[in-house]
Amino acid sequence: MAVGLATAVYGISFGALAVAAGLDIWQTCFLSLVMFTGGSQFALVGVLASGGVAAGGSAIATAAMLGIRNVVYGMRMKPIVEGPPTSGHPTPVWRRVAAAWVTIDESTAVALAQSNDRAARVGFWVTGVVIFVGWNLTTFVGALIGDAMGDTRAWGLDAAAAAAFLGLLWPRLKRVQAGAVAVGAAVVATLTTPVLMPGLPVLVAAVVAVVVGWFDLFRRRSES
Repeated sequence: MAVGLATAVYGISFGALAVAAGLDIWQTCFLSLVMFTGGSQFALVGVLASGGVAAGGSAIATAAMLGIRNVVYGMRMKPIVEGPPTSGHPTPVWRRVAAAWVTIDESTAVALAQSNDRAARVGFWVTGVVIFVGWNLTTFVGALIGDAMGDTRAWGLDAAAAAAFLGLLWPRLKRVQAGAVAVGAAVVATLTTPVLMPGLPVLVAAVVAVVVGWFDLFRRRSES
């Protein structure tokens, strides 16, 4: 419950940022309802804020790239959510769809932190449902606030998406490999931003993570 309520508050920021990026209130709410993965949502509106409608393709590609992690979460959570197999009673389709919808960073993290499968299932569902309901409500509130503020760039909200990602990234920079990826990606993005349309530098910078992860050089050096 604590994780769910704390995470849901971020929906206010997303709602205001989405309006600042050019979406209206109902488009913003619809996005939270059907996409429901904060990292991808922030990435989408961040690219749109930089390049407008012309950057729509890059925005979708960036959001999709970040959403790939949810597929990995789903593979890990499937046996836990479905529970032990019961002869003649397959998991209902509606339950699988609902589980897929609320498979996000927080619900997965809470589930995997539990000591047994039953507690993991309870943690997964409670966290996911609380965040889903709270996030959509706070998105609506944030969109109303952003719409009432008018030009949200005057309040600095156009930079809030980048700040939010930096806040998410910062705790992960304790390891050499993660720090190397962050620095390398930042350099590549800085060099390509003046020559590529908004959104593409993020995709190009992602190649740094692929290269470093593939060769695993920095981790080997840190362990040696």
